[in-house]
Amino acid sequence: MKIIKKSNNEVAKEEAHGGSGSRKLYIADNEFGRVQGMTYGWLPIGNKYAWHNHEGIDEIMYVLKGTGIVKDEDGEYPYNVGDVFMYPANVYHEIFNNGEVESEYIFIRIHR
Repeated sequence: MKIIKKSNNEVAKEEAHGGSGSRKLYIADNEFGRVQGMTYGWLPIGNKYAWHNHEGIDEIMYVLKGTGIVKDEDGEYPYNVGDVFMYPANVYHEIFNNGEVESEYIFIRIHR
């Protein structure tokens, strides 16, 4: 089989961002081309992925569930289901769940 498949039950759920949320890491660094990682993330109500950046790595976030706020050094941007955010490498950002349900996302990080 040339196609790589991972079943959901094969991927363990683990803490993310110091325990503020959790994730399943579906693609790890150096596992597939320039992809640094692909994760399914959960962020409980009232929690945040605090200010951070990804050195030399672009990140894409797709919102699957929930509402909240994304921040960068220039401002704050609300998020809703179906929104996509693209974080260029080295840009500090924060994701805050101020909604009424646990937020869920897909993150894809790509080496420059």
